[in-house]
Amino acid sequence: MEQRRLRGLRVSDSEREHVVELLKTATGRGMINLDEFSERADIAYTARTRGELNDVLIDLPGLVHPDAVPVVGTVVGAGTAFAPTPYATGEPLVLRAHGSVLVRKGTWVVPGHLVVRNRYSETRLDFTEAQVSTNVVRIEIDVKWGGLTIVIPHHASVDLNELQDLKWSTVNDRTRGDLGTPRYVLTGRVHGSTLTVRYPRKGLFS
Repeated sequence: MEQRRLRGLRVSDSEREHVVELLKTATGRGMINLDEFSERADIAYTARTRGELNDVLIDLPGLVHPDAVPVVGTVVGAGTAFAPTPYATGEPLVLRAHGSVLVRKGTWVVPGHLVVRNRYSETRLDFTEAQVSTNVVRIEIDVKWGGLTIVIPHHASVDLNELQDLKWSTVNDRTRGDLGTPRYVLTGRVHGSTLTVRYPRKGLFS
């Protein structure tokens, strides 16, 4: 009865916006595609109750409104509870793009292992301001008929020696080849695509 009451509580605009931000996070992690994001965001913006809001998150691990569903265990604090993310338990962060543009930049959280699957797409991973918790980040790439640009800070370095499956592709390494940290180690394959690794571009007054 209590859970039913909580599900029926009215929600505010700030709660709706917060859930949309969670959906953006899920999209960035490859849990849902852009069409699913658009559909769920529309539902979230028109939701009246916590239960309706939770319906767009219920199948997304770690993204759930604790007051809208039966809670197992202890929930500390209020708001939205985050279960361990997949890469927090050793699983890689998987980024997928198909016929679109995928960009990661700003202060995004980077685990020790990433998987990038790109088909007919442009993907840009900017690690300049990223939160990196390991000295070595392994990036397993599978890029076909697209482009991948990786931007690393000046104190970091890249290792392309394990990237051996290249067909009809161009690799542009515009870094100095230093041994800085974090060190980004690329593995996997690039087919009919362009891979570029570079430092951030300097501003006009830098």
